[in-house]
Amino acid sequence: MVHTRQNQNTLTKAQKRRFVDAVLAVKKSGRYDDFVRTHIDFYQGDGDGGLRVAHMTPSFFPWHRKFLLEFERALQKVDAGVTVPYWDWTADRTPAASLWGEDFLGGNGRGGDRRVTTGPFARAHGHWTVTVAVTDGDFLMRDFGRPQAPLELPDKAELESAMRESAYDASPWNSTASSGFRNAFEGWPSRLGDRTWYNHNRVHRWVSGHMLGAGSVNDPVFWLHHAFVDLCWSRWHERHPDAAPYLPAERPGLGDAQRKKILIAGDTMTPWNTPIRDMLEHKSLYRYV
Repeated sequence: MVHTRQNQNTLTKAQKRRFVDAVLAVKKSGRYDDFVRTHIDFYQGDGDGGLRVAHMTPSFFPWHRKFLLEFERALQKVDAGVTVPYWDWTADRTPAASLWGEDFLGGNGRGGDRRVTTGPFARAHGHWTVTVAVTDGDFLMRDFGRPQAPLELPDKAELESAMRESAYDASPWNSTASSGFRNAFEGWPSRLGDRTWYNHNRVHRWVSGHMLGAGSVNDPVFWLHHAFVDLCWSRWHERHPDAAPYLPAERPGLGDAQRKKILIAGDTMTPWNTPIRDMLEHKSLYRYV
């Protein structure tokens, strides 16, 4: 059955409550922390060596699509009517946006220790204890806009610069690719200066706290962020119907630095053994409104 993901700013109070309750139930069961561990396990970068399937790699989009689907299915085992909403960070760009409300994800962390004290995921309420990738404490942390090195959320122009890319990805298929939609959207630095992070990466850095680094799944906003990432990938396909849906199609040759480090179109993704081709289209599974 095809289900619908909607913009978080259109959710009713009842829909927000059902989503939050399902997330808390998955957390209570211990399953949520499994998702945190999976993301940490697959957080390999260019300099780490070995196969990269989740970040700094062409399979960034299909891997996170599958990851998001697995989480959504876990929620639906609790409440079959729940789906993951998306956060359009080009529109809802301030701490006053509805997703940071007391009745949904809670707000910013407090000064000093960045501890989130509002909303259902505040440690004081007893339902959200960080047990994986613990840093300063076992509580959720945020630091909106990183005041010590201020930055803003991506705007529509920044997203548009990525959406204009006509190829899905490009050699050398990592964080240094100078063209291609995947790296322009994933958002790795291309130059020194204040705006050295873009789109997807810039959002992680704006939220800060637990959204920085491998343990970012500890913050439930991770899922709303990646639902919008997924939606943007879908829109890119619609905008470039003649482009190859995934690149590279052929394995890098002998002597290529990326040989055995990236997945090609015909490969499967760990840890699910899911073919990339199965994640190139979503409309048979869910739709966006």
